[in-house]
Amino acid sequence: MIQQTLDLRRTPAFSASDFLPAACNQAAIGWMARWPAWPSFALALCGPQGSGKTHLAHIFAARSESLVLTAADISDKLLADLPDRRGVVVEDADRGVDETQLFHLFNRLQEGGRPLLLTGRSPPSRWRLMLPDLRSRLASVPVAQIGAPDDDLLAALLVKLFADRQIRIAPDVTRYLISRIERSFAAHQDMVDRLDQAALAAHRPVTVPLIRALLE
Repeated sequence: MIQQTLDLRRTPAFSASDFLPAACNQAAIGWMARWPAWPSFALALCGPQGSGKTHLAHIFAARSESLVLTAADISDKLLADLPDRRGVVVEDADRGVDETQLFHLFNRLQEGGRPLLLTGRSPPSRWRLMLPDLRSRLASVPVAQIGAPDDDLLAALLVKLFADRQIRIAPDVTRYLISRIERSFAAHQDMVDRLDQAALAAHRPVTVPLIRALLE
């Protein structure tokens, strides 16, 4: 008989108090805190998958009263209905976007003096943009970069990711995982997802023996 599992994880916490500061993200945190004294109305926030871009974007959106959108959300209707005093955060702007719509959004926010935060895995200079006018505008946007994580941040990240799923882990679990999986944000997120499902299916807590069985 196949045991079905229910996904009971809670929504990830995106408050400022839940963000994990570290050496690799201090520059990005500084840029968020510096608004509205940015040298430009727009900023690009770049970093690896799972590095906290979405979390920082939500912190910024709450502080600046900006709308949080994905690249797919940008449309004629959105531009027509956009409140006059709201800034905009566009998540994953490097993963395929209507360049004409983003160009119009860029110009509208610039004319209104409202903030625009774009997130992506790489700086806009490396995005595959075909529209020359958009490419030239984004080339002038300052970049806040999130770097690779150290062991302390990866350990704190594991605790937070499990806590988002209402799972408490022992220190030996953290040490065991950090020494055995790829040193990237994405790999740690993927492992937490897999362990969460394995623990639910087996009705077991997340322990070193469970991790060992999964890895084997």
